[in-house]
Amino acid sequence: MSAIEIPRTVLGIIGNIVSLILFLSPIPTFRKIINQKAVEEFKPDPYLATVLNCAMWSFYGLPIVEEDSILVTTINAAGLVIELTYVAIFFVFAPFHKRKKIVIVLVLELIIMAGVIIITMGIFSSIKKRATFVGILCIILNVIMYTSPLTVMRMVIRTKSVKYMPFYLSLASLCNGLIWVAYAALRFDIYLVLPNGLGALSGLVQIVLYAIYYRTTRWEDDDHETSRQPEVQVSSRV
Repeated sequence: MSAIEIPRTVLGIIGNIVSLILFLSPIPTFRKIINQKAVEEFKPDPYLATVLNCAMWSFYGLPIVEEDSILVTTINAAGLVIELTYVAIFFVFAPFHKRKKIVIVLVLELIIMAGVIIITMGIFSSIKKRATFVGILCIILNVIMYTSPLTVMRMVIRTKSVKYMPFYLSLASLCNGLIWVAYAALRFDIYLVLPNGLGALSGLVQIVLYAIYYRTTRWEDDDHETSRQPEVQVSSRV
């Protein structure tokens, strides 16, 4: 193992741990769904989006697409299992029209992944070309997924309140982005650096907003308003 690969492996392991924490962050939401035996106003959209995101990054990290990035596959494979578990729980307690939507989206995502795999392995013969094709698709997916935190940040600025923007989740998002940027920078991988750099920037902006609006936040009546807390899914950026 080279001098670069040792710290890269260490950073990858740390990144796996931090990313796993992010994947597990929606557990309180699903505990509430199970206890109430209803999904209420919660939406499956963020979890369905993360399923495709994890599947794509899991494929990207395989040696047949990108060399020496197996730690990208390990955390996203774990994330894929976790997100599918969330979707399954949601499906069990959702009304028929939401169940129908879940099935349709999962089938479409399966078709998309099958198409990506067939095109990647059938058209592109070299590792470099495969990594470029899949990497670009992964970046597009990640950029789309950033719209969720942006929605919350817009609400924070409008209400001058950070009550519904969890500090530790924002901090974990920042750390996750920074760790994976460092991991990718050691053996420069633009397809990892770009989305994780954007993820780190997003986390930093959230921390700054938290510092700015913490004093203007009204913390009373937390228990009564918890049920209306906006649902935010923060996924691994790799």
